[in-house]
Amino acid sequence: MSGYSLGIKELDELIDNIREGTNLMIIGPPMSRKDELIDAMILNSLNSSGSAIVVSTREPGERVLTWFEDNGLNVKDADIGVVDCVTKTLGMGATDTSNIKCASSPVDLTGIGVKISQFFEQMLVKNKKNKIYLCINSLSTILMYSNLQTVFRFLHVFTGRIKAANGFGLYVVEDEMHDAQTIATLKQLFDGMIEIKAIGDSYAIRVVGLTSKPTPWFEYSIEGKQISLRRT
Repeated sequence: MSGYSLGIKELDELIDNIREGTNLMIIGPPMSRKDELIDAMILNSLNSSGSAIVVSTREPGERVLTWFEDNGLNVKDADIGVVDCVTKTLGMGATDTSNIKCASSPVDLTGIGVKISQFFEQMLVKNKKNKIYLCINSLSTILMYSNLQTVFRFLHVFTGRIKAANGFGLYVVEDEMHDAQTIATLKQLFDGMIEIKAIGDSYAIRVVGLTSKPTPWFEYSIEGKQISLRRT
C-alpha cells in the first residue's frame, strides 16, 4: 500500500491510508506525553523502505536515539536522523554523526533547515528511501525564540518539501502556549490535525481533516512503543 500510517491500529483502521505529502499538526496540552506518543508513532510506522528525521528542541539527540534503541530499533541499521537543537545550547561539544546533526539552538532556523536538508539528501538521494517522515518537536519551543512570520516562512519551506518528496510531516504544538490567531495562522500549512485533550487524569486523541468527519475520541495510554486506545 502506498501512503503512510500513524502506527496506531485503531486510528489507522478508521483513516485507512494517509496520502503521500501529508503534513499534520499534533496539538495538545503540556504533560500529555506527546513526545512519547510521536516517537512511538514513528517507530511503529518505520520499515526498511522508510526513513525518519526528528527535529528535537527539548531533548539532546543522544537521548532521542536512546529511546528508539530501548524500544527495539537497531539505530545502526535504521535510517533515522535527529537534528539536535539542544546539546550546543548546554555548552557541550557536539560533532555531527551519521544519525545526529547539531544546530546551534532552537532559534537557529537557518541551521536547522540546513541539517534537515542534509538528512533529506542522505536518505532520499544517497540511500534511495521511498518514504520519509519529518517530525518537528516542537514548534512551540521554536516560537518562543522566533516571531510567527519567521516560523511560518520556515515551515512553508519544509511542508512544501514534504509534499514534493511524497513524505509525511508531523509538527508538535502546545495548545496552551499560543493565542488563537497563532494557531489559526499555523493551521494554514497543514492538511489536518491530531488533537489531544485532557479527560480527568487521562488524555484522549482524535484525528481531524483526513476523513470526511473527525475520528471519535479515544483515551490513550503508552507503554514503550505500545499505544493502547479506548473509545471514550
